[in-house]
Amino acid sequence: MTNNALATKPHYPILDGLRGIAAIIVVTFHLAEPFSTSNLDKFVNHGYLAVDFFFLLSGFVIGYAYDDRWPKTTASSFFKRRIIRLQPMVILGMTLGAIGFYFTDSTLWPLIHTVPVWKMLLVMLIGYTILPIPLSLDIRGWQEMHPMNSVGWSLFFEYIANILYAVWIRKFSKTALGILVGMSAIALAHLAISNGDVSGGWTLNVEQVRIGLTRVMYPFFAGLLLSRIAKPTRIKNAFLWCSLLVAIVLYMPRIGGAEQVWMNGIYDSVCIIIIFPLIVYIGASGVMQSQRENKVCKFLGEISYPLYLVHYPIVYFYVAWISNNKGLTITQALPYALLILIGSIILAYTALKWYDEPVRKWLQKRFK
Repeated sequence: MTNNALATKPHYPILDGLRGIAAIIVVTFHLAEPFSTSNLDKFVNHGYLAVDFFFLLSGFVIGYAYDDRWPKTTASSFFKRRIIRLQPMVILGMTLGAIGFYFTDSTLWPLIHTVPVWKMLLVMLIGYTILPIPLSLDIRGWQEMHPMNSVGWSLFFEYIANILYAVWIRKFSKTALGILVGMSAIALAHLAISNGDVSGGWTLNVEQVRIGLTRVMYPFFAGLLLSRIAKPTRIKNAFLWCSLLVAIVLYMPRIGGAEQVWMNGIYDSVCIIIIFPLIVYIGASGVMQSQRENKVCKFLGEISYPLYLVHYPIVYFYVAWISNNKGLTITQALPYALLILIGSIILAYTALKWYDEPVRKWLQKRFK
């Protein structure tokens, strides 16, 4: 769990470890992405599904942590806890993006050198709130909700799911929640099969917001339902098998081509609707095999959220470098990509220990 007040409940260290595995794969996805021409030929082709996995993990953990606490807590208290947990790293990620903004000038982003400092600072400050910017403030030119740190879009939809849970959906019976999850699964499958994948959600327009909402509704509330109905057993080597499953799902090459996009849509649907809940169930049922495995899961869990928030400001530099050096192959870029991956993990752990944990501890005391 993410709060000392919730520490009385048994912990799910394997789920923490799986979150870390998925976060590392997200970094590799973003490092390989500049060498693709479309979703059809990406090297880490299904890395985008890690976001849907995060949503499902969040729904499961939120339900497990809070469902039986509502008689003793309030929506405002819940929101306070979530803001303390999420916002410090959001602010750091946006700040890092702002610091590096003018140094990522490249042929990809011709607007950067024309952006006045006041406008960049305004976008950063809006980013601190995780509210999306309008397209009129798109200072990078990628139509991102958060040009300082692209990954902020998923946090925006995570907050929406948290709000829906706290003010309304937490009151649903298992049956009502099951109906909502079933309807959300149909909407998700329709999106995936008609588009060929579920990738999207990072632009503030009607179509992309629809994608973002569709992507969060099923996994988050399926995770919530799973936390209510699952009766974990005792499964050995769960971390190993679940890690392999996550890696296989996210590294799987594209299914079908441009003429059969529906095939990949079916793959995305099956992964999100069936395989991800299965992985979370197995992970929740897992038994730690050794103290070493427990330490690995603890470390991966600790760095997962900071890694997700700090890696993309560095990736902007990497993408600009590739853009400015036409003809680079992925093999030539591999040493630099590995350096960025390792550096991002080190930065994430440093940010956790020197910034995130102290700030959260202070905020918890301040707003207890």
